Amino acid sequence: MKKHHKVILGGFGTIILVFMIVTAILLNGLIAKQQVNHNQVLERINQVDNETNEKINELANSIIKTNQNIENLQIEFSSVNDEISYLKAETKNDFSSIIETTIKSVVTIRTLSSQGTGFFISDNGYIVTNYHVIQNEQEQPSKVIQAITEDNQILSVEHIGSIVDLDLALLKVQENYPSLKLTNSEDISIGERVIAIGNPQGFQFSVTDGIISALNRPNANGLEAYIQTNAELNPGNSGGPLINQKGEVVGMNNFKLIDTEGMGFALESNYIKEGVNLISEKILNQTIIE
Repeated sequence: MKKHHKVILGGFGTIILVFMIVTAILLNGLIAKQQVNHNQVLERINQVDNETNEKINELANSIIKTNQNIENLQIEFSSVNDEISYLKAETKNDFSSIIETTIKSVVTIRTLSSQGTGFFISDNGYIVTNYHVIQNEQEQPSKVIQAITEDNQILSVEHIGSIVDLDLALLKVQENYPSLKLTNSEDISIGERVIAIGNPQGFQFSVTDGIISALNRPNANGLEAYIQTNAELNPGNSGGPLINQKGEVVGMNNFKLIDTEGMGFALESNYIKEGVNLISEKILNQTIIE
């Protein structure tokens, strides 16, 4: 081969070698760049994934709090509805639904010489009434006492015990009837609407209505334990319940001022409870009213 041909071939080989080196460098750079870009993408994916998880957790917590708020609102709404229903009942003059429920727990108390009213204070046959309702001419408890229920059942009555100063007697029948609940007389307010259920002049299970006119009125015994009401009370009402618009007993009808209308008096419910439990603890070794 001629010399100038060798030179040309040598130069061409050099060019090829340089081209291969440059290409290798460019490919390495491109691969390195792609590797860098790939790492950045993975890093960004991880970042987005973490941010997404945080958002999901925040959303979940928000949903939980929202559900809790909804439950609280439902409870408050239910309470408001109950209060509205109660206020509606308070503003109504119609006691018919309360009478229908409570009259089943009221009885006529009859002896050989007198007649009055009583009511069940426990579901196992205990009745409370005024002592003077069961008192005979010798000022002793009558030997024969009967209770006549709203459904005209005549029941034999046992006298458990009495507290004369409270004019209160505890009686017992063998049969079980629904009882009335005693309210806390400390919660009674002047102006509350009430009804009295009794047997005035022998007209069984008559109902009169009125309001509570005053509290803590004294009786002849000097005890300031009586509710004054303008609900009509007449002979035969004694021992019957004075009932509020919740169907609870606020007092036991006891007496009225002679020749004065609209001034009746009832023993406050807390004194009824205390008196009944004093008798039952002493005679029966148990508490009847919790």
